[in-house]
Amino acid sequence: MYQVDASRDYDPSTALDRITAPVLAINSADDFINPPELGLMEQLIPRVPRARFVLIPTSERTRGHGTHTVAAVWKEYFGPFVAALERAR
Repeated sequence: MYQVDASRDYDPSTALDRITAPVLAINSADDFINPPELGLMEQLIPRVPRARFVLIPTSERTRGHGTHTVAAVWKEYFGPFVAALERAR
């Protein structure tokens, strides 16, 4: 319960420019917890150095907020991201 309560007003936006790790943010267009209609990622991700945002269109494969558990939907973005990290080493 503490974790859920803590997430209600958590706002990391003031420190996004301090993130140094490469970031791949993926969301699905049918996510009802983090709805893309809010435009938060498009607004905030440019403030994160070395970050990329991918919005996966709604399809028969997406599962709303649960899409994060369906690797087949997002692996085409994740694989190249990890490969680029390995090449950068």
